[in-house]
Amino acid sequence: MMICGIWAAKWTILLVFRAADDTAYRLDGLEDGPPLVLIHGLGLSSSLWQAHLPALCARYRVLSYDLYGHGQSAPAERPLALSVFADQIARLLEETALGPAHLVGFSIGGMINRRVAMDYPHLVRSLVILNSPHDRGAQMQQEVETRARKALDRGAEATLQAALERWFTPEFLASNAEIPQQVAAWRLQADRASYGQSAWVLAHGVRELICPVPALNVPSLVMTCAEDVGSTPQMSRDIVAEIAGAECQIIPKFKHLGLLESPEAFIQPVLDFLQRV
Repeated sequence: MMICGIWAAKWTILLVFRAADDTAYRLDGLEDGPPLVLIHGLGLSSSLWQAHLPALCARYRVLSYDLYGHGQSAPAERPLALSVFADQIARLLEETALGPAHLVGFSIGGMINRRVAMDYPHLVRSLVILNSPHDRGAQMQQEVETRARKALDRGAEATLQAALERWFTPEFLASNAEIPQQVAAWRLQADRASYGQSAWVLAHGVRELICPVPALNVPSLVMTCAEDVGSTPQMSRDIVAEIAGAECQIIPKFKHLGLLESPEAFIQPVLDFLQRV
């Protein structure tokens, strides 16, 4: 474990440790609190959780980190797959001696935490799956694969503007330019090859999560936004149907990044769920 001093801008969380695989991470909150891991989405960084950290840190020992090739983490030494991202979390929990932990994942992060529950069930206390996909159907699957090919061929900038329009409501884009601009900066900061491979994992990895065998049996909260066209309310309900005892909550109005448009709409349901488990 190596401490690294990194300057923190207004919208950047200071990641103060580097794991053996060059993953950048930090630990916050109660030293003796239940451990909780935050897993960000494609093209983002651990700074996604900045607005949520104060409430979480009041109750939990919070580990936030950057996916391989994102933010301040180095690219992986092998081709990316959901299992590789799951291994990244397992190694972090081993190095920090924090497992088992609550795993909170957004978008591809909600795919990764499901993969961790499949591969390392002993490391998982509960799952919070936010705005994460399930079976898309043929047409949407083709659209997602097309975007992934563009990302592989031309990098994150190839689909940036369309992504922002899918992720934020028009009203928010018009009146809160700073946050979408920061999201764009995170996306463009990602290592190009890692971003492309991660986009392909987002496109194809969902197939290995559908009807898992054995079925997942872990306390789970599945949430999405009513207007999220890529991780739809029906997808959340389908995920819930495959996890015994899972709960579902649909947040009105917002699109994919309602997590940033309205942090308060997410944090209280998450805290309430974690308190129950």
